[in-house]
Amino acid sequence: MMIQSEDIGQQRRTFTLELIRSIPQGVLETLGTTFAMYVAIRIFGAPVWMKVAIGSSAGVGLLLSLFAVQIVRRLGCSVNIACVSVWCLSALGFFISAMAGGSLGYYVLGVCIAIVMMMASTPLLSQIYRKHYSNEVRGRLFSIGGVVRGSATATTGVIAGAWLARQGSDYHALFWFYGLCCLIMSLCVWLMAKVTLQKSQNIRFFAAFRHVSEDKAFKKLLMTWMILGFGNLLCYALLVEFITSPVYGFSLDAKKVAWVTTTLPTLAYLLFIIPWGMVFDKLPFYRLRVLVNVFFICGALSYYLGGGYLSLCIGMGLYGVGRAGGNVLWNLWVTKFSNEENVGEYMSVHSFLTGVRSTLAPVISFAIVGLVGAETIAITGGSMMILASLLLLPELLEEFRETARS
Repeated sequence: MMIQSEDIGQQRRTFTLELIRSIPQGVLETLGTTFAMYVAIRIFGAPVWMKVAIGSSAGVGLLLSLFAVQIVRRLGCSVNIACVSVWCLSALGFFISAMAGGSLGYYVLGVCIAIVMMMASTPLLSQIYRKHYSNEVRGRLFSIGGVVRGSATATTGVIAGAWLARQGSDYHALFWFYGLCCLIMSLCVWLMAKVTLQKSQNIRFFAAFRHVSEDKAFKKLLMTWMILGFGNLLCYALLVEFITSPVYGFSLDAKKVAWVTTTLPTLAYLLFIIPWGMVFDKLPFYRLRVLVNVFFICGALSYYLGGGYLSLCIGMGLYGVGRAGGNVLWNLWVTKFSNEENVGEYMSVHSFLTGVRSTLAPVISFAIVGLVGAETIAITGGSMMILASLLLLPELLEEFRETARS
């Protein structure tokens, strides 16, 4: 009973600190969804390769996340210290961008460093969730934190969008604020109970991939997730470009861009993140996976093929609902397939493959959109998401059979 009480106390402490940490994290999510690209396009008039660099930096960070767990094992440091280290480097990147003045090169360099470092910590956070949250409430606790993150994202989207519209080319204060948010996140995770992994005597960077050959269910999910994610990211890469550039007939200002791409989907996210978290704890996994896919498919097709402002809003609303479920699944699904010691390695493989598609998809989208059009890319991405869902039909049917037998 004493151990159980200690575990409950530790869970409460982690949850409280996670709620606090979720505020600056929510603020930072406006960077990738809207403002990093907006500043590059509208203020600097960045060339395509620089827009691709910004759009791909999250993917590069996820690629590097494969090595994060192995480095922690070799150094013997806690997961907490590793998170603090990468987030401080992320803060440094934001400070470089804030001091860039009129230099596009320094701005892009700082943004890329910041985003890469933020994403590199992904499997480390999953290890903390697995250690400190019990199986019965993990989805619910994570989703409550998601509400806080989403609220901060929506609020920041409105305020920063209106502020940027008034400021003209003076974006610098926003990036100083982003850097401060990284430091606050570092403090929160530093105060959590330490999470340690078994120390290794050497670094085997690709050791985590052994789980792919040993776990067939894990292997199948990684394959279908690659198809799904690649299709989704082909569409996602062009969200801001599609409504900012006059080529596509919208050319919205900062306030409207922030509303469509950040605030609106975040409001939908806020409404649905807790229900998705509760469903994650109760509903069979494959059923939930396919259901979330449907929202992504419908959202992308509405956004790019609807032809009007209303369809943009509907598409992003559906995307926000899907993102709520996808966020829960993406961060926590490995906790259903792995034991406690290997969660970080499972997640590092998952995030690495996410990095592969996150790096390639923006490059492909920006490279071919001038030739085939955004609508064709949306149809291609939607088709890939449908295919990924169909490939899970055997597992989905088996879940229904098991439910019927019970």
